[in-house]
Amino acid sequence: MELAAHGIIRLMSPTPPEHRGLGHVLTMFFVTTAIYLLPVMPLAAARTLPSSQTAVYSQLGGPRRRLPLTKFYDAPKPLPAGKPGELIRSEPADEYYLSGDFSAFRILYHSRSARGEDVAASGVVLVPAGTPPPGGWPVIAWAHGFTGAARQCAPSLLRSLHYGPFLSMYLDLGYAVVATDYTGLGTDFRSAVLDVQSDATDVIYAIPAARGAVSQLGPKWVVMGPSLGANVAVAVAEMESGIRDSNYLGSIAISGIADLKDIYVRRTTEKSFGMLEFVAYAVKTVYPDFNIRDLLTEKARPGYQQIDESCSSLDSAAAFSTGEMLKENWKANEFVDKFLNRNMLGQKPAYGPLLVISGGDDSEGLPAMTGQTVGRMCKQGDRVQFNKFAELQPGLVIGDSVRDQMAWIDARFAGRPAPGNCP
Repeated sequence: MELAAHGIIRLMSPTPPEHRGLGHVLTMFFVTTAIYLLPVMPLAAARTLPSSQTAVYSQLGGPRRRLPLTKFYDAPKPLPAGKPGELIRSEPADEYYLSGDFSAFRILYHSRSARGEDVAASGVVLVPAGTPPPGGWPVIAWAHGFTGAARQCAPSLLRSLHYGPFLSMYLDLGYAVVATDYTGLGTDFRSAVLDVQSDATDVIYAIPAARGAVSQLGPKWVVMGPSLGANVAVAVAEMESGIRDSNYLGSIAISGIADLKDIYVRRTTEKSFGMLEFVAYAVKTVYPDFNIRDLLTEKARPGYQQIDESCSSLDSAAAFSTGEMLKENWKANEFVDKFLNRNMLGQKPAYGPLLVISGGDDSEGLPAMTGQTVGRMCKQGDRVQFNKFAELQPGLVIGDSVRDQMAWIDARFAGRPAPGNCP
């Protein structure tokens, strides 16, 4: 069994990793059996975990798989002024169930809201066991998928960190992982939830904060994210066109990318997919003057009130159709329009190369939306490698694309030219 697992990782890896801990074989065996069960939440649907996923994570913690929301996550009140990326505090954490040997540190740091306000965000820094290479551990900034908008929905409050097998694999290959929760998940600020611009800001500022907590981190970093996190990873690349951090090496977007406008306006169906209340919540966070009654009907408002209380899908997702949940003229609302436009990717050049990984070959739905977005990015001159896989389910796409991910990341840290297949 160990030899089989070892052979699988050698097949997936473009070159033998330089840093492998003693837990390497166990890690890769766990990854090959569990990576396809990762709980990746699509942009267009909020749903509870399938039974197979629930079983896997029950084994990783049972009823105690969720950690308590401790005082560590409570930002000082009032929040003392701090530069974006400045560390507020950190603490070692040993409650996480990941395979292999590693160290973990929670961080609380200064970020910026959609309106430029000083806010606090939380996250976790995962550090491989052993001696770091010269210059420090290479860093993967992890942009997680949709988990909800309540404080208790922070991935750092899950013993598995929501993506345990996947993150374990990269730790075992010698990469440190900096995983932000996004503002409002964990911390006591209002979440911007679907606003990828706000989430990307949190990812960027988590990097200097992580270095403030862990001196063994190297300067170079890439970003990776699935589903909603895929959009966030691309948004980081576009933000970096203004920041121009020479240590930022590029972004990987897994499971497709799509504009919120395509999902929630152009392709809204009669069957509710349970995210409409979250759209209203996000718009209200970014634009406080927005009135949710201009978007949601009275039937949908009880679901809106649940957002701060639960990390599961909303009851209204099954109870009503989208036609029953939305006001007739909601598309004309100025705040909704501003929000959707600000979250459209491909409106400004990306700084650094991108690997976009998409599943399925559907002429409609997410694959088609991803193709449209990539086309817009290519047209403006972005360096994009667009890889398609037959699988449509996001968790399967993550597993099937591991070899491509590894090769691309390895090449970035090695300083090799980035590939691209734009027409």
